[in-house]
Amino acid sequence: MAEILTQGHVHDPVLQSHVITVPQVRMSPDLRLATIYVMPLGGRDESSVLEALERHRRYLRGELARRVNLKFAPDIRFRIDDRFDEAERIEQLLRSAAVRRDLESRPSEETDEEGQSDDEDETS
Repeated sequence: MAEILTQGHVHDPVLQSHVITVPQVRMSPDLRLATIYVMPLGGRDESSVLEALERHRRYLRGELARRVNLKFAPDIRFRIDDRFDEAERIEQLLRSAAVRRDLESRPSEETDEEGQSDDEDETS
């Protein structure tokens, strides 16, 4: 799919004006449905890019069928890849004051695995 979009086979002003990455394709277990995750460069105009891809879905499916060796050409659907947003959300959580506080209040490393300090082992 990325190759088809890169080569400019789809003549659509929205698709031609955006660099679109295809980070992931998920196939259904029966290989009849391919969910293609896309992300326009910079994350801008996501809805217009999805609409353009949907307009050309029939053509794109035909191109995929010619290039992929499967018994049946899978039906395709497009979704915006939100992994970048999720990664940013996790990054913000890790930088939060609550996490910093929890990391700073970790128990002393002088305690061994059984919960005894080094001093207690010597007296036993």
